[in-house]
Amino acid sequence: MSLGALLLLAILLFIAGNFWVVATTAAYIEKQPQQCRPDKVGIVFGTSHWTRSGVRNPHFHARMRTAATLIDQASVEHLLLSGDNRTQAYNEPRAMWRELYRRGVAPERLTMDFAGFSTYDTLARAKDVFQLERALLITQSWHLPRAVYIGRALGIDVTGCVADDPTVALGWRLKLREWAARVATLGDLYIWKREPYFLGAPEPIELPPRPPIELILPGLDKRFVAP
Repeated sequence: MSLGALLLLAILLFIAGNFWVVATTAAYIEKQPQQCRPDKVGIVFGTSHWTRSGVRNPHFHARMRTAATLIDQASVEHLLLSGDNRTQAYNEPRAMWRELYRRGVAPERLTMDFAGFSTYDTLARAKDVFQLERALLITQSWHLPRAVYIGRALGIDVTGCVADDPTVALGWRLKLREWAARVATLGDLYIWKREPYFLGAPEPIELPPRPPIELILPGLDKRFVAP
């Protein structure tokens, strides 16, 4: 009976943890790029360019497509590409940089973070290394609740922009892994006080100043320059 009670308690905590993460972040997530809150910097989370079966990863390309669209429509000025680079043969930030460059994003709008080994590490480094106080997070709808929750818990004013491929069905293994990751995130934040794998010295992202905008007020010939 004790084992049964413990199992029931674990199941209830698992469900409650997932519900809490999803419910508290729903207001900060938009499903369409044109509806996403404009921000100076967008954070793109890394994933493999290819699946284990050797085909192109649709999640990777959905993130790249959405990120390029946000740059094109001027919803973000700069992209922080954060991913895993533990070996010479596996480099998520470099793969993202190449794909976004191929999609027409200028190199000066891209910064690579090679120590984004996890969602938590990416956001902790975004705050402490890249000195971001706010950002737009770009990833899939199943990943965004956890990412937004972590970002806001760390003190970053983040919102999420969904990068989904409507032709791709989400497998049960990925769903289960994400459900477990949400619960583990609560432990990382509030119980174990997790630290990122690697921080390093601050490297703030410096954006070029916007050019002044000239305004002509009705009834006046004089031009005013808006800051």
